[in-house]
Amino acid sequence: MNQASGPEIERLIQLLAKLPGLGPRSARRAALHLLKKREQLMEPLAEAMGEAAAKIRACAECGNLDVTDPCAICASQRRDPKVICVVETVGDLWALERASAFKGRYHVLGGVLSALDGIGPDQLNVAKLIERAGREETSEIILALNATVDGQTTAHFIADKLEGASVDITSLARGVPVGGELDYLDDGTLAAAFKSRRPA
Repeated sequence: MNQASGPEIERLIQLLAKLPGLGPRSARRAALHLLKKREQLMEPLAEAMGEAAAKIRACAECGNLDVTDPCAICASQRRDPKVICVVETVGDLWALERASAFKGRYHVLGGVLSALDGIGPDQLNVAKLIERAGREETSEIILALNATVDGQTTAHFIADKLEGASVDITSLARGVPVGGELDYLDDGTLAAAFKSRRPA
């Protein structure tokens, strides 16, 4: 243990270091900043975290995080219940919501299949998706999984599982991003752009 600080500070640093994007040095800097700004930042943050831990839960229908169950998206009458967009994580759902491009409902898998990490179908929220796909009102399942090997493996697995369901299975287009220059794109992105081409 570091002799320059007590066990409380060390515990704070160790916990902060577990957050994504924070290593030991960044966690130490964050801890110092929080301690310097105790009244303006640390105490309100601790209160917000306690409140979030007590009130926020996973939606039993889609897996989104909210203070209500079902979540606000599942309960909304303005969302199209016929179209379900499948995402890996709640972070992906939030990204799509920021873009305001989708007005249906979501399904959060909670990850992707990964033999290296020991994540199989039983660790993912696949059974609930199959149940939702079998409902009368569902007409389309959009597979919005990341364009990684594990993401695409998971998409193929889900498509196979949904083969008997009377729903359209689609996926997001892949290819040249808006504002992208061909010279700077990787080979995989260029190949996907050619495969996903459409009439101009």
